[in-house]
Amino acid sequence: MEKLSNSTLTIYVATHGAELQSIKKEGKEYLWQGDARFWGRRSPVLFPCVGRVWNNVYRHNGKTYEIGQHGFARDMDFERVHQTEDEITYRLESTDETLSKFPFRFELEIGYQLQGNRIIVKWQVKNTGYEPMPFQIGAHPAFYFPSFQAEAFDKGFFSFDRTSELEYISPKEKGCSSPERHRLTLNEEGLMPINLQTFHCDTYIFDNHQLSKVTLLSVEKQPIVSLEFNAPLVALWSPTMAHPDCPFVCIEPWYGRCDAVGYTGEWKDREWMQQLAPGELFNATYSILIEN
Repeated sequence: MEKLSNSTLTIYVATHGAELQSIKKEGKEYLWQGDARFWGRRSPVLFPCVGRVWNNVYRHNGKTYEIGQHGFARDMDFERVHQTEDEITYRLESTDETLSKFPFRFELEIGYQLQGNRIIVKWQVKNTGYEPMPFQIGAHPAFYFPSFQAEAFDKGFFSFDRTSELEYISPKEKGCSSPERHRLTLNEEGLMPINLQTFHCDTYIFDNHQLSKVTLLSVEKQPIVSLEFNAPLVALWSPTMAHPDCPFVCIEPWYGRCDAVGYTGEWKDREWMQQLAPGELFNATYSILIEN
């Protein structure tokens, strides 16, 4: 595990999954620490798919392949290829093992850089093969509710860079989405309350570039953590319906999402796929801001 620090933040990152393990400011931990009673991960990188494919099977060029929820990168060991006091980069390259699940040659780099109270997360995907490569990539960081009290009904609030009504979809059968769209009406202050009933739908998926910033606020409406991103989708998730005493929530910028219920088309034709020609690069970033 590697450590990065500046005058404001200290973070730790694991080689396994190139996964962020800790975010501390003045000794206070902001990143969920992976208690398996609720959810055993902390901030996995989702690649080469986000969410589930229908029946965990997809099709490419007449062959079928099995792949689990959120792909495989989060469960693989990366190589550390660059590190300074406040920046680090990890790399994962395709192997015979990955080719059995995802028949494309690739190079995936995950980077973290500290700038003041901001963590810049950098993704680079390279198609190192000889055919076009469709893929998805996403983030899944989890953050503690501030001043958490297990018995409390109210956990905090979300604020967004948009205060008008939002539209979202949610996973349905077998973790895949239905075409049904729902409207989310914010309260009179333009906030989304977080309480024990908020995640009745399991996950809120906001698509079509509706949002580019999400902030987690305390019950007292003080900003705690913000995510800024250019991703076309962002998801919000917390397992509070199954675990009312769950002390965290996830804010997840995505370049992709789960299959639609019943989808049996080609891998390349899935919704929200990113496409890379041979030798081409995909680059994206998002930022985590520790506000308080």
